Amino acid sequence: MKLTASKLNQFLFFKLPSAFICGVRVKEIDETQCTVSVKHRWINQNPFNSMYFAVQAMAAELTTGALVMYQIQKSGKKISMLVANNKGNFTKKATGRISFVCKDGYLIERAIQQTIATGEGQTFWMKSIGTDEKGNQVSEMDFEWSVRLK
Repeated sequence: MKLTASKLNQFLFFKLPSAFICGVRVKEIDETQCTVSVKHRWINQNPFNSMYFAVQAMAAELTTGALVMYQIQKSGKKISMLVANNKGNFTKKATGRISFVCKDGYLIERAIQQTIATGEGQTFWMKSIGTDEKGNQVSEMDFEWSVRLK
């Protein structure tokens, strides 16, 4: 079963309902990149009339995590995944539709090959950039993922 945007959105509904209710949706995914979109609405706003930082973090993490899931599925091995660390930088008020993109899929394939070859866990950092409808960057988030054989 190939991992698609539609299947990931179903996964959100059943396994991450808070993200689904806040409007986080996967738009596209392939081996190297993932795009997730979320629109600023009443349900996901902060007191300053912009998108709450945690909603941005959910969308940004999903871009990276979906790519990890994609590569794990592609490997055919039982591999666990975990966020070990994260950091974020917010540069502009997030209003309107915000799109997060991660283009670090190539990092995961190498880490998974390494963990399969050595049996040791691997860690790697992935970046997700959030931009508004005008193309202005609103946030940048980095997630350190850990993968290891089960």
